[in-house]
Amino acid sequence: MHAISSRCRIAVLSLLGMSLAGCASFGSSRLVASSAPPDLSGPAASAIAGDMVTKLAEQVGPGSGTIILKPDGSPFGQALEASLKSWGYAVATDQKTGGDKTIPLAYVLESYDGQVLARLSTRSVELGRAYAATAAGASPTSPLSVMQRG
Repeated sequence: MHAISSRCRIAVLSLLGMSLAGCASFGSSRLVASSAPPDLSGPAASAIAGDMVTKLAEQVGPGSGTIILKPDGSPFGQALEASLKSWGYAVATDQKTGGDKTIPLAYVLESYDGQVLARLSTRSVELGRAYAATAAGASPTSPLSVMQRG
């Protein structure tokens, strides 16, 4: 695996931000459809989901509410749901759960230049990171991007 230059990392993270901007809108607690490549291997999907949920828990607190998720049926969607549950979150996939402790969550994964760009979005925070994915797993190739919303 080759090292990514700082300039390339900035370009990748900028692309991640631009290409996925506006993909999740939570003004009325409605979720947009999440999406991930269907050809992402199970081990890679699990590795990315595990890493992103760990970072999400650092931002919103582990098991701090019911995650409302509209999965796309991809290996990543399944891995994300399993990872959220392993961190103690209740997960609702029907969008009908209401209440003070609900956290609408959307995800978008895109393939770009041999990497997978991943983004998780809630009302209060957006997380983004690039990964090198193989059939055997995935590892981060960029620092975590965190955007807090007021």
